[in-house]
Amino acid sequence: MVGNGDTGDSANGDRGLRRLAAGTLLASFHGMTAPDWVRHELAAGLGGVTLFGFNVSSPTQLLDLTSAMKAAGEPVVSLDEEGGDVTRLAYHVGSPCPGNAALGAVDDVELTAQVYRAIGAELAACGVNLDMAPDADINVADDNPVVGTRSFGKDTGLVARHTAAAVRGLESVGVAACVKHFPGHGATTVDSHLALPVVDVSVDELRARELVPFIAAIEAGTKSIMTAHVAVPSLTGSEPATLSDAALTTLLRRELGYDGVVVTDALDMHAIIGGVGLIGGAVRSIAAGADLLCLGPAPDQHDITRIIDGIIAAVRDGDLPGERLEEAADRVARLHAWFRASAGSGAVGAREVIGLDAARRAVRLTGTVTPLVDPFVVEVDTPPNIAAGEVPWGVAPWLPTAEVLRVRAAEADTADLLARAAGRSLVVVLKDAHRHADSRELVSTLVAARPDTTVIEMGIPAWRPDGVAHIATYGAARVNARAAAELLTA
Repeated sequence: MVGNGDTGDSANGDRGLRRLAAGTLLASFHGMTAPDWVRHELAAGLGGVTLFGFNVSSPTQLLDLTSAMKAAGEPVVSLDEEGGDVTRLAYHVGSPCPGNAALGAVDDVELTAQVYRAIGAELAACGVNLDMAPDADINVADDNPVVGTRSFGKDTGLVARHTAAAVRGLESVGVAACVKHFPGHGATTVDSHLALPVVDVSVDELRARELVPFIAAIEAGTKSIMTAHVAVPSLTGSEPATLSDAALTTLLRRELGYDGVVVTDALDMHAIIGGVGLIGGAVRSIAAGADLLCLGPAPDQHDITRIIDGIIAAVRDGDLPGERLEEAADRVARLHAWFRASAGSGAVGAREVIGLDAARRAVRLTGTVTPLVDPFVVEVDTPPNIAAGEVPWGVAPWLPTAEVLRVRAAEADTADLLARAAGRSLVVVLKDAHRHADSRELVSTLVAARPDTTVIEMGIPAWRPDGVAHIATYGAARVNARAAAELLTA
């Protein structure tokens, strides 16, 4: 037992405490191969890694990478593969699976399970054992800058049943789900990467809305749940849920009865480091009830050492109960036992085939499209959110005969665009126009002059110009674009 003040003075005691501290961390690194320091830390007990788009070039390369890390230790190998706009496997080309908004628009829970089963099968084949998905947030606020198409929708029941289906799909092939972001990130208009959002609702309102999908996920057997860096004043006061005993222990553990692994959202986000710092965030999140700490892409080898040392010091100083580290280690050990028991859980159909079918079922056409004549396509650029990153999007790959121009709305010359579109079919492609006034202004000007324009919205279709053909894809994945293009060329 490692208790407060009972860390042992021997070298074995020191190594044991360090191993427990390191076992709570999910580190990251840049590059397609694991650095020596990562393999060394894995051998010394590092809990695992979180991979990003800059770590992945192909399935073969990813399997080589994960195999090398597993040869060094027993890591949790995690990444964010939500399908749709947030993908790591297809970061450089766009996902072959639609995201949650498209699946919610179809509202077929068996399709959702099938899509997530296909995602999980590919992850398992690449050596990834924990998917930081699905997103269980309810899209309460249209202006939410970080959730959007990552959510199954606005309806509590819909989000709950599809969250459960996604969990079942992933875990049926031996990949642990990590349902996020507890206790709910959908009712905010602030990105927790940049600041601390506030969800200002009563605990009763939280139970009736935000918590419902998490309860469904727990009942479906989710192996892990990710915390949100959001403050809920009625529950957590002014601190984020990630650091809140009331959120993670009292509510999640005791009231909801969850005994799986709790994973933090990335601790390098401003909602944490802007308040208590990286080391403080690590110590306080473990004390609150977290078992694995996702550190995000910024912390390097030096930071990892500092965090481990900070956790050890907090135990020795009595600020962090040593029993909390042992409890976390036990939960992670049970997760590894599940990995071993669930390996090779069965093959599924090709992700591309399943994903395209889902995207075709999700796409919605309002109005009538006319046959394309020498099409001129204007894609209105939208800055990506930090969670998605710079994943390619747009219809260009599926309209090879079209002239496609990517523009920034604030800089666009509408007269020039209309002149170039004269005598030609005009197609305008958007993402989340409801969140960008300059995009709405540009499109409104174009369609006023060209009411025969076809508008394709690849985000949340909360705004649309009147009187024109409108295609809503509910996401900007590669297959969403193809499904839209097929409507134009049918």
